[in-house]
Amino acid sequence: MTADHHSGKEVNISALRKALLTWYDVRALSLPWRAPPGERADPYAVWLSEVMLQQTTVAAVLPRFQRFIERWPNVQALAAAPLEDVLAEWAGLGYYARARNLHACARLVVEVHDGRFPQDPAQLRTLPGIGAYTAAAIAAIAFNVPVMPVDGNVERITARLFAIDQPLPAVKKRIAARAATLQNAHRPGDFAQAMMDLGRTVCTPKAPTCAACPLKDVCRAHAHGLAADLPRRERRKEKPHRSGMAFILHNSSGQVLLRRRSLSGLLAGMPEFPSQGWDDAPPFWPDARPFGVKTRPLARVRHVFTHFVLDLEVREGLHPVLADDDLPDGYFWLDPLELSVVGLPGLMKKVARSAGFLD
Repeated sequence: MTADHHSGKEVNISALRKALLTWYDVRALSLPWRAPPGERADPYAVWLSEVMLQQTTVAAVLPRFQRFIERWPNVQALAAAPLEDVLAEWAGLGYYARARNLHACARLVVEVHDGRFPQDPAQLRTLPGIGAYTAAAIAAIAFNVPVMPVDGNVERITARLFAIDQPLPAVKKRIAARAATLQNAHRPGDFAQAMMDLGRTVCTPKAPTCAACPLKDVCRAHAHGLAADLPRRERRKEKPHRSGMAFILHNSSGQVLLRRRSLSGLLAGMPEFPSQGWDDAPPFWPDARPFGVKTRPLARVRHVFTHFVLDLEVREGLHPVLADDDLPDGYFWLDPLELSVVGLPGLMKKVARSAGFLD
């Protein structure tokens, strides 16, 4: 058992582990990357799902995971895939740097580790795109290494179990240390996933259903009526705003002009309608007359990135017909009917919709 300074009452760790695993054996969520309770999961599936889940929800990931697995059923297939195909398949799943790291990681696993993911969390962390949480998740879930992956669900449950009322993010290290004491050495993968499921279905951020919680008898926040108030968070700063322009340029054949972004920075390597003014890239032209073409305002779109809010003015114009050889490097003409399959990032899909190209 262990105690926290918030209260003299101890948390019975042994009872907690037994209650949570008993609950998980009956209530475990059925997910395509999981094995049934008591069985080992496929490391490739665990890794792929954890990377996908870093920026979105289980519901959003489910169909995308299936598409990835059907297209690249193992790490060897993914390593052999062209990066452009992986980036296109990633559209809508968050930062494209994660897709580039996914591809680079697959190649390293094949080339350096003979197609097998390392079991040691420290070795896993040497692979592209795998941080402390993902390494712990793969090690625990796929290899039964007794480490605790601390995601938002585990963080929230731990803060409530121990009634830790100092605000996040300053108290993250303390919560992680407490979470590590909970791990079950005999079934670490099941225990980690049980914590995740409990956070998704019972110990939710708002209005937790404490009456249905298998840990209510050992939870100190529940005992003090604090569960809905924890974990506390420092007040978030308002996201900064940026603005820029995007250009939809047509030729007389009805095609639109696109370009492929640089391999570094935001939306790296992705196709886009030429844009400027909102990122760190130098402007392609000094005003709203790209390539000397007069443009007119068409629409405005807003897109929320993790660290800022972007407002883009969309402008439209008719471009002289140029052969592809006459275009600057990275630019190309495309039939608007192909925009749905070219792998546009979410921001550029909004630009396309503003011109009526996509539903």
